[in-house]
Amino acid sequence: MPIIPILVIVLFVIALAAFGVIYVLDIKKTRVHKGINPNMPQAAAIKQANKRLAKDPRDIDALVYLGNIAYEDKKWAKAFEIYEILSEIPVLTDDLNQSEANIRAGISAMNLKNNEAAYKFFVVARALDQSNFEVNYRLGVLEFQRGNYEKAVSLLTQSLRINPDNTPAMRTLGFTLFKLENTKEALAYLRKVLDSSPNDKECFFTLAECYYQSGDREHALRIYTHLRPDAQWGPQSCLCSGMINVEARQEEQAIADFEIGLKHQTVQLDTEVELKYQLAAAYLRLQDIGAAMKYLQQVQTLRENYKNVAELIEKHKEMNANKNLQIFIMSSSGDFIALCRKIVMVYFAKAKVKITKTALTRNDWADLTAEIDTPKWSDTVMFRFIRTQGSIGELVIRDFYAHLKDVKASKGICIAVGAFSDEAKKFTDSRLIDLIEKNKLMLILNRIDSKIQAAAPETKTENAIPPVE
Repeated sequence: MPIIPILVIVLFVIALAAFGVIYVLDIKKTRVHKGINPNMPQAAAIKQANKRLAKDPRDIDALVYLGNIAYEDKKWAKAFEIYEILSEIPVLTDDLNQSEANIRAGISAMNLKNNEAAYKFFVVARALDQSNFEVNYRLGVLEFQRGNYEKAVSLLTQSLRINPDNTPAMRTLGFTLFKLENTKEALAYLRKVLDSSPNDKECFFTLAECYYQSGDREHALRIYTHLRPDAQWGPQSCLCSGMINVEARQEEQAIADFEIGLKHQTVQLDTEVELKYQLAAAYLRLQDIGAAMKYLQQVQTLRENYKNVAELIEKHKEMNANKNLQIFIMSSSGDFIALCRKIVMVYFAKAKVKITKTALTRNDWADLTAEIDTPKWSDTVMFRFIRTQGSIGELVIRDFYAHLKDVKASKGICIAVGAFSDEAKKFTDSRLIDLIEKNKLMLILNRIDSKIQAAAPETKTENAIPPVE
């Protein structure tokens, strides 16, 4: 290829570039010449800028001047309106480039809670300049709020490479890592944040959540307990500390935690409902049916179909009205056996009863063997008391029958708070075993005073079950 044409092309490109530089410089000189006088009183300068905008709504110098005042005064609506216009103009001033215009538009939008608009401006700003801390940090915050945690981690990590000691960036990164269940790294960032911001209660609460998820219940409980008095984080902290105490089977302490949470005037409805539900569950474990029913009914009033509340109310309604039923189903094995002995003592009318053997199987049922002497007959009778509230199958009755033969009892009486299956009933058709279900058990329990060691049957009424002759 000839050399002369190449030289001509090169000289043409250089001349074109020089012309472009001269043109841009000429634009900037013109703008500086036409700019707002910085020595002018602000009121007069604003007036002048508004006049210029009335003539030309895209007057760059006027927009930059008014935008800067609105931004510094935190008049976000006005600042957003101005920087939205400036973000669309490719050539601005020495003090404001297109990237900065988009950043300021994005920050103004965030302060106006218009995160969708903010996101768009920060994406544009980052395309123009990926090394800007503010862009990476703000985009990281927005991705966190959108639930895009992996993207948020990448952006926030990049922002901390630019500004390693920025507390807000470390804080949001710590929260994001917690959401991703990366508790080890989250703990490291949150501890750094608390070193510089020891009164950051939300950071403290999230730190406790990290400790809990990593299995460090001791540190988590210590922080939750510390936060219990806090108006904002106290109710939730009380719920969390209470649940840790429930896991440790510290029911009394758990109840204290839940009750402190309910004393807060600022407790949110969701937290209030769960606190009352957990209180009821704790009281049930302590066999305080009355207290449990009170909170279950309050939960049902607040949230009609909350969890299994309706089922629990129905299940414990009778127990709340009948102390003996509570003992039969829920009390310790000692109290249960004592109640069973009283039932045996009053089951047969005008009988002398001598209990010869008592056995408990996994706290599911108790077998009592007794020698019964009545005016009409004398024999050995074996009782089985079953605490299971569900259906009782044939296998349990077969097992009972085998024990009957072992002790050479002539009759068996199986008493349950639940119901017997059809197969179980069929098995007893040709055998001397009586099956007593809940409805008859309730009549027996109503005749017994569990507070007296040897209770006598009450006067027979129309609804009472008569003692067996």
